[in-house]
Amino acid sequence: MKEGTGNAYRKINEAEFKDIASRILYEDNHILIFNKRSGEIVQGDKTGDEPLSETIKCFIAERDAKPGRVFLGVTHRLDRPVSGICIFAKTSKALERLNKAFRDGEVRKIYWALLCARPVPDECELKHYIGRNEKQNRSYAYKEPHPDTKEARLIYKFIKSTEKYHLVLIRLLTGRHHQIRCQMSAIGCPIKGDLKYGAPRSNRDGGISLHAGEITFTHPVKKERMAIKALPESWPYGIIDDM
Repeated sequence: MKEGTGNAYRKINEAEFKDIASRILYEDNHILIFNKRSGEIVQGDKTGDEPLSETIKCFIAERDAKPGRVFLGVTHRLDRPVSGICIFAKTSKALERLNKAFRDGEVRKIYWALLCARPVPDECELKHYIGRNEKQNRSYAYKEPHPDTKEARLIYKFIKSTEKYHLVLIRLLTGRHHQIRCQMSAIGCPIKGDLKYGAPRSNRDGGISLHAGEITFTHPVKKERMAIKALPESWPYGIIDDM
């Protein structure tokens, strides 16, 4: 997609416009926070599919009647099959500051996951050493260090069960490739729908039941502490009503 002067972006139809608008959780002159669906990509990849960063640029250009370039910086990513909160920067200053906040571990993210087995104990810090196989686009978890592995740590907390699945909250302490998917699978609790890491069947939408549901951070310009929560759209009815 070309950017420049004139009609720089594709036309957003009415249904798409309403859908995007309905999933904006917060917006000001500096940042835009969005509720991503599973299957959407945050930033362009080898598939060539239009990423959210470009779709939202088209939306802003349409909504605000902007004739030229729209700035929208990606501050962090969620895997394609994962849903949840994404923060985009609307200025270069906000992008630089948010990137630093993520690097320095100043952004607190809580994920919600539906597991195929109930974890034991109900609350625990997991520590593994994770190695990535790029050809398989898959990570492997080991109890001890191996060549080309990195330490991975997270904390999970069991919340409740349905007839088939088990809801946990997960806080990442490190950020590794497929970390939550890999570590939960390593303890025998793969995420619902995650065939790559041991789930017995796929989800209808092709995604997995892992959702970035809560994020807490300091606004890059206003310096106010912000806490955002967003519910997933396609989980079993009733499982998160009281979250």
